[in-house]
Amino acid sequence: MVLLLFGNLVYSQTTLYDLNTIQQIEINFTQNNWDYQLDTAKAGSEGYIMAATVTINGSTYDSVGVKYKGNSSYDSTYTKNPLHIALDEFKGQAYQGFTDLKLGNGYADPSQIREVLSYQILKNYMDCPRSNFAQLYINGVYYGLYSNDENINKDFCSEHFYSSSNTFLKCNPIVLPGPTTKSNLKFKIGADSSAYFNFYEVKSDFGWNDLVALCDSVTNHASNIRSILDVDRFIWMLAFNNVLVNLDSYSGVFCQNYYLYKDNTQRFNPIVWDLNMSFGGFPFAGSGATGTGSLTVTNMQQMPLTLHSTDPYWPLINAIVGNSSYKKMYVAHMRTILNEQFANNLYQTTAANLHASIDTAVLNDTNGFYSYAQFQNGLTTNYTVGSYTVPGISNLMTARVNYLQATPEFLAMPPVITAVTANTSAPNLNSAVSITANVTNATAADVILAYRFNHADKFSQLQMFDDGLHSDGVAGDNIFGASMTMSNVSLQYYIYAENASSGVFSPERAEHEFYSLQAQVQSPNMGEIRINEFLANNVTDTIDDNGNNSDWIELYNTTGDTLGLAGLYLSDSYTNPQKFAFPLNSLIYPYDYLIVWADDKLGTTALHCSFKLSQNGERLMISNQDSLVLDSITFGVQVADVSMARCPNGYGAFIPLANTTFNTSNCTLGMNLTAPEFSQLNVFPNPASKELTILVSPHSKEETLKIETIFGQLVFSNQFKTSVLIDVSTWQNGIYILKYGSKAQKIIVQK
Repeated sequence: MVLLLFGNLVYSQTTLYDLNTIQQIEINFTQNNWDYQLDTAKAGSEGYIMAATVTINGSTYDSVGVKYKGNSSYDSTYTKNPLHIALDEFKGQAYQGFTDLKLGNGYADPSQIREVLSYQILKNYMDCPRSNFAQLYINGVYYGLYSNDENINKDFCSEHFYSSSNTFLKCNPIVLPGPTTKSNLKFKIGADSSAYFNFYEVKSDFGWNDLVALCDSVTNHASNIRSILDVDRFIWMLAFNNVLVNLDSYSGVFCQNYYLYKDNTQRFNPIVWDLNMSFGGFPFAGSGATGTGSLTVTNMQQMPLTLHSTDPYWPLINAIVGNSSYKKMYVAHMRTILNEQFANNLYQTTAANLHASIDTAVLNDTNGFYSYAQFQNGLTTNYTVGSYTVPGISNLMTARVNYLQATPEFLAMPPVITAVTANTSAPNLNSAVSITANVTNATAADVILAYRFNHADKFSQLQMFDDGLHSDGVAGDNIFGASMTMSNVSLQYYIYAENASSGVFSPERAEHEFYSLQAQVQSPNMGEIRINEFLANNVTDTIDDNGNNSDWIELYNTTGDTLGLAGLYLSDSYTNPQKFAFPLNSLIYPYDYLIVWADDKLGTTALHCSFKLSQNGERLMISNQDSLVLDSITFGVQVADVSMARCPNGYGAFIPLANTTFNTSNCTLGMNLTAPEFSQLNVFPNPASKELTILVSPHSKEETLKIETIFGQLVFSNQFKTSVLIDVSTWQNGIYILKYGSKAQKIIVQK
């Protein structure tokens, strides 16, 4: 007897961005003048020099690219400069899937926690990099404590925006930043894309024309920006910048330190970057074309929430704050950040925990810009940095909370949304779903239900009514309702309401967070979902949604029902059957196909699993959460662009196809193209020595299976509907006849 134990493999390994662990990074250079070479490269084209090895938490990589990075935080006279480590610069390698490390040196931050604390706050409201701390050693010498920030690259876009090959822009001036050299999305009238070359970097294969169109829209057609921007994400970015006085950003004098990615909804998304000077560490707000004066601590504490709202050098802020509804959303998001993080002093608890976690590392850091005493007092004490004053974080934010809460915008009474309810907690697929909420102090025409059926889609909007005609109860009872069809397995939604002076979201972190419903969808049983075709050596065959020749797996639904794949797993390892979990909204329709790209690229618009197929042969399996294997195959060496496919679909033996049948029937004309209501009896393995699985197409009732010897002796008899597993280990070698059906139904006979 063979017993297979299924379960996840557990590795004792530090996660690169675990906030509770200080990462240990060791660089080994063979060059005696490595610092000079790094400075020279920084002064030139900012290229990498090669480190002999880089060790991350005990894992060592050779031939690694290293360079200095940063603007004001870098100086050739500094011992402790910010670093960019590229594991894959000279050879393909990664640590836990990450190829790049971005290390910040704590410049202009006596507290040493500004960057990590800021990202910890921001992650609650929009997609942003992960961040923690690292201790850096170079050639065995401790160089100090650094912030360790996730790199923003195509992998980041794939994870958060479900594609990676669209327009991708870095918004930092290439020339020396100045009041008129901003990455501010201002349209350059009468010029082509070359007028933008000094202020932006295109990180994708194309995008200059998209950038020009974006700037034209933001500057000249602000009323239509919803079609080209994810407005909510931009509002969160501006709200965050203002509350935290993060001025080394779009909201400050240089309009920099953010990325833009155009997702598959054809809208640009902002990605905040470089928060080492948040909380007033960079005091230059700027004004007009020439204003460069620095803000005092009092100026920062009382920085207006409408900063730059009418200044043409900040067209994005003009477009948001200049629109009545967008401004109310902007203030609502500011209020949420202020109430959740600062008015209740939660940030001080987070800051104190971060401070304590790095205390020893800072004490031993002799290359830092501040003394250990300044670090200890960095949360509460103002310090002079160069020509300006950096406020203690709590000194800044205690007064800022008081200031913002006293503004007319914060004093205005927003609507109140309570009792958000769906008419069912588990709707049927394609059924009507009604959402209701108790909404008071709102303008009746301005209560909106926003919804979507896929996380990669944009939210659609429906007006909610209190007229007694929209599943809302009695007219005029403050219960508002709206309905839609549950057209997919997962529904995500939120409610927004406003009055003449204020607005509110429910949940308050929308659109970053939302309410959700899951439809009732039938889960597959054994035999109902099959591996139907796969290509493990894709050289010139089908191209995926990222433009790559990725390997692929085609699944087939053998039933007349729509099946939900949530709770199922796909894997190429019998010892780790749960390698890839199907997303909650995965469906496969009756007698239809589903393609899974096997390229280890999670998060794109199409379904991509977390492993690749081996052209040298391996296993492939589908299992459920109870570790029951629903289908599997072991295959050998694969030929380029030749797939292995079943014919008939879902039931036949695998055969090679020189002409692949991606997402279509595997059978040639005249053969059985689909599994009819009652036709196919599938037996495997055949011949068998231990166990025999028998599958049939779906039936309206159970039928009888009989197995006889060639002499008519009955050795097995049972009734079943879809599948049965039979122990044949004690049977005599020989040929057996299978009979399935009844007199009222045509009997299938198979050897």
